[in-house]
Amino acid sequence: MTELKKIMYVEDQADIQMVAKVALESVAGFEVLICSDGEEAINKVVNFGPDLILLDVMMPGMDGPTTKTELAKIPEIKDIPVIFMTAKIQPNEVEEYKNMGAIDVIPKPFDPMTLGDQIRNIWNSIPA
Repeated sequence: MTELKKIMYVEDQADIQMVAKVALESVAGFEVLICSDGEEAINKVVNFGPDLILLDVMMPGMDGPTTKTELAKIPEIKDIPVIFMTAKIQPNEVEEYKNMGAIDVIPKPFDPMTLGDQIRNIWNSIPA
């Protein structure tokens, strides 16, 4: 697996966007593009070329699972791994997200100081 450098985070709440951006850029050293909704992510994903996509599950308009389905239709990025971030982490919900093709699920609220390490650990567990 290549080194993880660029992350797109799709999240509709401005306060969570800000905390995640600081956590992932300043603490973990990633290049991060924040998108406020699924439509923005679809419009920007090819130009940004992320290594990984973090998707909030519950967003107005196009939710995370719908956004993932739409992103998977874009040939250039269809194989980019997706991690869902959500407060809905009952085992059956996590299983449902993984069945949709997510490589993992990160519970919200997340710890900004360990978010980068958590993402790196998931990234490093992806089979080569």
